Amino acid sequence: MATYKPRNILITGAAGFIASHVANRLIRNYPNYKIVALDKLDYCSNLKNLNPSKSSPNFKFVEGDIGSADLVNYLLFTESIDTIMHFAAQTHVDNSFGNSFEFTKNNIYGTHVLLEACKVTGQIKRFIHVSTDEVYGETDEDAVVGNHEASQLLPSNPYSATKAGAEMLVMAYGRSYGLPVITTRGNNVYGPNQFPEKLIPKFILLAMRGMVLPIHGDGSNVRSYLYCEDVAEAFEVILHRGEVGHVYNIGTKKERRVIDVAKDICKLFLMDPEKSIEFVENRPFNDQRYFLDDQKLKNLGWSERVIWEEGLKKTIDWYTKHPNWWGDVSGALLPHPRMLMIPGGRHFDFEELNRMSHVNDPKLPNGKSKL
Repeated sequence: MATYKPRNILITGAAGFIASHVANRLIRNYPNYKIVALDKLDYCSNLKNLNPSKSSPNFKFVEGDIGSADLVNYLLFTESIDTIMHFAAQTHVDNSFGNSFEFTKNNIYGTHVLLEACKVTGQIKRFIHVSTDEVYGETDEDAVVGNHEASQLLPSNPYSATKAGAEMLVMAYGRSYGLPVITTRGNNVYGPNQFPEKLIPKFILLAMRGMVLPIHGDGSNVRSYLYCEDVAEAFEVILHRGEVGHVYNIGTKKERRVIDVAKDICKLFLMDPEKSIEFVENRPFNDQRYFLDDQKLKNLGWSERVIWEEGLKKTIDWYTKHPNWWGDVSGALLPHPRMLMIPGGRHFDFEELNRMSHVNDPKLPNGKSKL
């Protein structure tokens, strides 16, 4: 199996959750690679996520938007970029129900700008497009075999629809212009640095504040969770061993219901699940299950290392040590957060904030009171 060796890598969305772990890993493991980190520093990005790399000589950060064709072309030329790892995207499903145009702009148009720049410069040897398991749509509850890379795409919400649309552009540029594209589709990821609009960090921060954990619907929805360092390793493997023109699922067979995730977090905070979990109105559409066949990636030599119990404890430990990493995130902790696009920036819709209740005297995992 031939091994690809990049020289100058552009990572989009690099100050975000998954991309920052990938960037930090590559900078640490490959001092001969130059990493150019591009991020517009949206609400769910944080420069502190890249702290481990900021003093490295092979690291450069650029604040900017992938939607700017002039900026993207300039970076490809001046930094002699030969590899793009494209993580930048709007990703939160709840937001996509209330602000779907922003998802089209970022996820489809932004991807198109990158692809066109690759075509114009003619210097890109790898374009790794980061997609999601949600493009497959809902998996049957009784399915014993997960979606494989050739399965039909049946997205069911505005977020996954824009990711599927972006995939079609990537595939078209691969076929029409011979761009060396690779696509990944991953399960849910959790761990340090994740913005708390996502389920696990949201539940952790709510537990730390002594607030109830809101669950959409009845909590029976099933998800598969991978720890962030395992996912960063998967991208390291795909970068070096992935075949051009192929799609790779990044997944795990270990599934958990949302209600069980909440109960596991309650247990580690010594909270009574009966008093600490609240069932709220479901999303307009909430896929019951995503299940992937990840054998193709395993054939490249990757395997999941961090078990759920270990990863969850590591994640809780990180958030309890960094409670103010994101500043004021009260709006993100709402049961149904909505990002409102108004002049002056992004703001959360706080209508639900005052309706959230508290539980008494939550405990940290070390048994100490948080109140």
